[in-house]
Amino acid sequence: MNFFRGVMGGQPAGPQPTGAETIHKLCDRVASSTLLEDRRDAVRALKSLSKKYRLEVGTQAMDHLVHILQTDRSDSEILGYALDTLYNIICNDEEEEQDENAQKQEEDLGVLFTDKFLGDSENVTLLLTLLEEFDFHVRWPGVKLLTALLKNQCNQVQGVILVSPMGVSRLMDLLADSREVIRNDGLLLLQQLTKGNAAIQKIVAFENAFERLLDIITEEGSSDGGIVVEDCLLLLVNLLKNNSSNQNFFKEGSYIQRMKPWFEVGDDNSGWSAQKVTNLHLMLQLVRVMVSPVNSPGATSSCQKSMYQCGLLQQLCTILMATGVPADILTETINTVSEVIRGSQINQDYFASVNAPSNPPRPAIVVLLMSMVNERQPFVLRCAVLYCFQCFLYKNQKGQGEIVATLLPSTIDANSISAGQLLCGGLFSADSLSNWCAAVALAHALQDNLTQKEQLLRVQLATSLGKPPVSLLQQCTNILSQVHHTDRQGSKVQTRVGLLMLLCTWISNCPIAVTHFLHNQENVPFLTGQISENLGEDERLVQGLCALLLGICIYYNDNSLENYTKEKLKQLIEKRIGKENFVEKLGFVTKHELYSRAAQKPQPVFPSPEQMLFDHEFTKLVKELEGVITKAVHKTSEEEKKEEEVKKTLEQHDSIVIQYKDLIRDQDTQIQELREQVSTLSLNSEQMQNQITQQQSQIQQHKDQYNILKLKLGKDSQGLSSSHGEGAHVNGLHSEELSQLREEVEELRRQHTLQHTQLSDKDSLINTLVFTAGCSHQEVESLRSRVQAQCAEISQLQTERLELIRRAEAVVSTQNQPSPYLETCPTSLSPRSLLPLQEECRGLREGHAGLEQQLASAQSTVAIEQTEKTKLQQEVQESKKEQDDLLMLLADQDQKILNLKQRLRDLGETIDEDEDEIDARDQFGEDDDDDDDEEEDEENND
Repeated sequence: MNFFRGVMGGQPAGPQPTGAETIHKLCDRVASSTLLEDRRDAVRALKSLSKKYRLEVGTQAMDHLVHILQTDRSDSEILGYALDTLYNIICNDEEEEQDENAQKQEEDLGVLFTDKFLGDSENVTLLLTLLEEFDFHVRWPGVKLLTALLKNQCNQVQGVILVSPMGVSRLMDLLADSREVIRNDGLLLLQQLTKGNAAIQKIVAFENAFERLLDIITEEGSSDGGIVVEDCLLLLVNLLKNNSSNQNFFKEGSYIQRMKPWFEVGDDNSGWSAQKVTNLHLMLQLVRVMVSPVNSPGATSSCQKSMYQCGLLQQLCTILMATGVPADILTETINTVSEVIRGSQINQDYFASVNAPSNPPRPAIVVLLMSMVNERQPFVLRCAVLYCFQCFLYKNQKGQGEIVATLLPSTIDANSISAGQLLCGGLFSADSLSNWCAAVALAHALQDNLTQKEQLLRVQLATSLGKPPVSLLQQCTNILSQVHHTDRQGSKVQTRVGLLMLLCTWISNCPIAVTHFLHNQENVPFLTGQISENLGEDERLVQGLCALLLGICIYYNDNSLENYTKEKLKQLIEKRIGKENFVEKLGFVTKHELYSRAAQKPQPVFPSPEQMLFDHEFTKLVKELEGVITKAVHKTSEEEKKEEEVKKTLEQHDSIVIQYKDLIRDQDTQIQELREQVSTLSLNSEQMQNQITQQQSQIQQHKDQYNILKLKLGKDSQGLSSSHGEGAHVNGLHSEELSQLREEVEELRRQHTLQHTQLSDKDSLINTLVFTAGCSHQEVESLRSRVQAQCAEISQLQTERLELIRRAEAVVSTQNQPSPYLETCPTSLSPRSLLPLQEECRGLREGHAGLEQQLASAQSTVAIEQTEKTKLQQEVQESKKEQDDLLMLLADQDQKILNLKQRLRDLGETIDEDEDEIDARDQFGEDDDDDDDEEEDEENND
């Protein structure tokens, strides 16, 4: 222990050993000591010396330290010392005080010891295993050591971790550690691990990294959080940038919606700390990663749609129009909004509707353009506004029309500032950068839009009082000529380049604009003079653009101007410039250094305003036209005629190809439908196979049904024995079983014929009963009419009888009471004269009794006939019910016969088609008979 006291700072008795000797002795003690305490003290001493004597400790002790990690796994303290020592010798301390040479030496040592440690890939696997230890003194130095290894040799360590079982999963567990130090260092570790490795990025993403990181950001306070939020955002950027799989997973997981609260900065924007600016900058960068133009168009469009639906775009526009936002955040917000709306019609329409909170309210586009043409605004902000305007017009013909409309005479409002007025003001201002930005912005309003190119020809400008207005096209060429004559030092190159790009974009693919340009007699001589001059290096770019403009006038010339036809312009080039010289000057454009830089990405990013010369969309136009213009200049008139003929032929071929494409498309549709039908038929086939299997199991039930049918029809049991042997499976039937099936078919056919005969007999019986019932009905009606007539006659006789009785009673009463009147009565009213009346009354009574007897007899007859009619109707109903039962049995029997025939066909037996037709006709005949019976029943009921 005295030795360790000396090492740790005690006063030794003898001479002081050197650092290398001390480290050598400590390494011997680590390797030879049997006591754990001695080894632990030795490793602790090496840790204390590892920073001062980094080279010696790394050279002599690394193998011993790795051995400690392998053997002393039970002691967490010695493991912690060993890991700390390895970290000290591998990690490069980033101290600002060190000069470049010292820093370079430190980095070289770190890489040297990293390579030595990675010499055995099992060391990384061992380190991953140690990270599973929950002890703080083991896990934390292990995380730091692995992070240092990744910084020094990222690819090699990534390869080992990728093939290690559960390697990435072990590292993801660090994010769930309750100790913030380990969790935060785990974030740094994952940042290094995910750099440039798409496979590891996917694994980390599918280990629920997005959910965990977003939760940490929310817990830490989102944009108001500290450096932990920054680390989480950096890790998210690593996982999503240029990784389409993770981007799709992020979108499908509805994580875009969780980004919206990040940008709710509130009204009080006075307190913007440096950390908040950094966090918000990374958040905006994360949004841009999801909608970057380098992503696939489908993925970008889907993310743009999600950002609009969840309100993220609206929140960004709120920041855009807010006050007190730092300039760099405002610039990045403009760039972010630009890419969120680029190529998305619904997002572009929303952005067009955004108004700035001013009095009176102004469209956000107008406010941004005011910043773009204001030379006092920061350069990066002006570039961002130009990019935003370009993205607003990208594939947005509606927006292009709205911008051009603000320049037309019919829509100009003198009381308000429009986008067109700002662009014209910037185009003709004294600031070169404003000229260039306005020219490029106006060119984007015409990009791939023939209608707006023609509409812009209508724009007239009032140059000065007392002079007639000139067209915008002519004014651009006038300014171009004026700047050339006044710019002797080349300070206006940016203005000339911007105007030439605008003119090239304007007249390309627009013969009417070419005609307007050539109509001015000064334009062609100006262009040829510019191209033919031998100027300095700075003027070569302008010469190339002039050659491009003249070439466009040739290529898109419709020969409507006699003095400037294609042939005459080519002759002019050959005389004034020379074809080879013209092509050489045209090639200066694509050979320019700034041309290749602008062609890389749509966003205009330039180190300084002087290097802002080319637009991204214009580089596409140059690439498209350079070759065709070169060919057009070298072609003769005969070649052009042949080319026109070939073009017509190609157009015809194109129309034929389009027809064939339509035909192929229709055939593809038909094939798809047929495939669906095949799949449906296959499904039906499977269902039929299942039904056949079920029918095989139901053969016994069929036999029972046959027996019941035969018994019900009164047949003997001869057929019962013939069908008793039917029990084998259909797939295994022998010849005897086939003959039995044929006999059953014949027997069923005979039964069918018999049942049909019985059915006919029943039909005739029903018809007879119906006829009898009809006759009985007629007789009953006749008797009813006779009874009614007799009743009427009886009623009349009864009335007469009552009258006679009344008269007789009146005579009798007159005889019994003497009256002077009676004495004067004639002798004809004597009692003898009343006898005939009495006899007549008696006869009437007897007749009345006879009529009453006849009425009773007729009523009894009617009752009897009614009873018979009821019985006949009951018999008809019973016969009809029996007929229906027979029809049902016949239908079942027909179906069974058809099933048996189908089984015979499946077994390869030939079935007589004539019999099938007879059966079908019989079945149709039965259906017709049923219909006739129903009609007769309806008539009888009526």
